[in-house]
Amino acid sequence: MSVSEQPPAALGGPAAEIAAGYAFEGVALDLGALLWDGACHPDAPIRIPLPVLNRHGLVAGATGTGKTKTLQLIAEQLSANGVPVFLADIKGDVSGVSAPGEDGEKVRERAAQVGQEWRATGFPCEFYGLGGTGPGIPVRATVTSFGPVLLSKVLQLNQTQEQSLGLIFHYADSKGLELVDLKDLRAVVAFLVSDTGKAELKGIGGLSTVTAGVILRSITAFEQQGAGDFFGEPEFDTGEFLRTAADGRGIVSVLELPSVQDKPQLFSTFLMWMLADLFHDLPEVGDLEKPKLVFFFDEAHLLFNGASKAFLESITQTVRLIRSKGIGVFFVTQTPKDVPSDVLAQLGNRVQHALRAFTPDDAKALKATVRTFPNSPYDLEEVLTGLGTGEAVITVLSEKGAPTPVAATRLRAPESLMGPVDAAALDAAVKGSPLYGRYAEAVDRESAYERLTAEQRAAEAAALEAAAAKEAEKARKQGGGRAPKPEPSLTEQVVGSGIFKSLARSIGTQLGREISRSVFGTARRRR
Repeated sequence: MSVSEQPPAALGGPAAEIAAGYAFEGVALDLGALLWDGACHPDAPIRIPLPVLNRHGLVAGATGTGKTKTLQLIAEQLSANGVPVFLADIKGDVSGVSAPGEDGEKVRERAAQVGQEWRATGFPCEFYGLGGTGPGIPVRATVTSFGPVLLSKVLQLNQTQEQSLGLIFHYADSKGLELVDLKDLRAVVAFLVSDTGKAELKGIGGLSTVTAGVILRSITAFEQQGAGDFFGEPEFDTGEFLRTAADGRGIVSVLELPSVQDKPQLFSTFLMWMLADLFHDLPEVGDLEKPKLVFFFDEAHLLFNGASKAFLESITQTVRLIRSKGIGVFFVTQTPKDVPSDVLAQLGNRVQHALRAFTPDDAKALKATVRTFPNSPYDLEEVLTGLGTGEAVITVLSEKGAPTPVAATRLRAPESLMGPVDAAALDAAVKGSPLYGRYAEAVDRESAYERLTAEQRAAEAAALEAAAAKEAEKARKQGGGRAPKPEPSLTEQVVGSGIFKSLARSIGTQLGREISRSVFGTARRRR
């Protein structure tokens, strides 16, 4: 329903009831103005109360309908109200939120239509990149922290292999083998399928050599795709997302993802790791006057595609429980059907941009979307296919937690730059950040790979020396003489100390503690 430019008539009937449903008393974000009967009504603002933004939401719509600008609009106002924001920048055009917008005829026209006092404004931002790929402060996770369920998703393992990977993690945890990067995990799996480790494999229970071999090949292939850089140390502290600027505005954390667009399973699963990590670390706070963080989960359908039952159950649990820790999550995708019903049921705030009905599947998705909205005086099938760019159908939760009336809305114009900032400015912002020195350089300390490698070499050296001693003894007997007993070598001293009586036993005695895991099998942070 692209709105004509006729003067708005006085509101009455259903339109007045809709407008009254958005007349909140407390602090609220201004989304736009009501569309009704072919006109935009600037005197009927459509808003969302700040306290309900931890009740989660959905921003949906076909490609090119303005979803990214809607995220920008909401992020700006959250920041202005002191609420930190996390945004994933898939296409590289969200970085403009850090710079003032550009005035122009279209911006002034939109502002006049919706009753907006537009002022060019930039907002405090931090820019991140997965594993240092592309611009941004590197975000890394250790394999131990990432956990078996999330890793199974990026390795595209089936359910049986996922369960087996869980057993491998359990073994590594219980033996004190810290999995910092992928080579650590590969070393543990390789050990378990080796002649030395097969006995340990049997002790785990339910893990076959064949399945372990499949997992090992998947890890190796994943490394060859260049994914190894995303795992390691220093591990990123997701608490950095909760910061505010010196002037009290919330910092907008932008994860730059254009350079990993070809790895959708990876970046979508990394976003889920960030949420799970926040969930583990934050205390229960109940309902606050404003959220601690609003997390926009872009390209959400990538998270759910091919997800195992365990994975979906973990997502549902995280979304359900993280609200009480002050975190709001908005899933961003094309249609509500991209989101499982158990998750969709928890998304109280909805911004639905235009949908297309070019194919039978499109028509089916349109009808399904309409059914997810409350009853309304609009013909939603007609409205959703007729919305223009920057227009949406909205329903949110009121201050009392009840759904507001469905409102077709012309959205306000973002006040920051609607496009990417210059590459040089982005690079300067990244390197000027106080976080850059903390996370920029990767650290490769001793972990499972180094320990297993050292122990394997020591065991091989001991075997060689034992063989040499046997040959010497054989030569002595053949010669009929008695050779003086040689001093034990360093390797023999180590082997004889009992530490190397068995490889698995040595692993267990060095740390000997099992890691506590929670949702998604992710490790609880030990600060």
